[in-house]
Amino acid sequence: MTLSEQFAARPAQAARRNSNLSNTSARKKRPTKAEQRAETTEQILDEAEYLFSKHGLHGVTLKDVAKRVGVHHTLLNYYFEDKQNLFEAVFGRRAVVANEVRMKALDEYDRETAGKPTVEGALRAFLDTNLDLYGEGGDQWRHSGRLAALVSNTPEWGANMFDEWFDPVVLRLIEILKKALPHASEEDLFWGYHFTTGALMLSLARTGRIDKLSGGMARSEDFGAIKHRMARFMAAGFEEICGKHEGGQPDEA
Repeated sequence: MTLSEQFAARPAQAARRNSNLSNTSARKKRPTKAEQRAETTEQILDEAEYLFSKHGLHGVTLKDVAKRVGVHHTLLNYYFEDKQNLFEAVFGRRAVVANEVRMKALDEYDRETAGKPTVEGALRAFLDTNLDLYGEGGDQWRHSGRLAALVSNTPEWGANMFDEWFDPVVLRLIEILKKALPHASEEDLFWGYHFTTGALMLSLARTGRIDKLSGGMARSEDFGAIKHRMARFMAAGFEEICGKHEGGQPDEA
């Protein structure tokens, strides 16, 4: 081959090398079946979470979920046995994260206060971690919060799901509150929790009602404002119904 022919061949040789490198890279990046399955599973869970948060368990069909995912509805049965199984997977995916974060915060707070917690401090460990997750976690956590609010207000089966997922972390909170209010009755502590979780679930629902009532001064999307106020507000309520001091009883109305 002459020198001129060698120079002429170089662009073609370079192109072949680039093509080979590109093909090799594509082969390396091609996802495995396990990765594809995991990706599809997450997509199904995300779309199902959105639909369940808007319409509840009984207002959504597997065909509805499949349509949003862009697959045939029979494929969903390959991933999930039935709609109930899918719903439980959707709910549990976020619940396990929320529980881990809250339990860690409660344990750390209990350890740091060395047996002398405050009511507000315990409530902040319990509430603020959740408000951060649902307030800053993007659309998926927004949908999850609305779903949690819906499930918490469904007597037929919602209570059972909350029992299964959240009892340990709730009882851990009560344990710390007993240290902060050692002379409080357990009944009053559980009523305090009842009122607290009701306010939390309403906040997670983001109904927009407070926006209209307040003329926009307070917004249901403003989780920073909620976080700033909720633990303080609830702590005052606990202390009022439980009594701050030994033998203290709230005044009868």
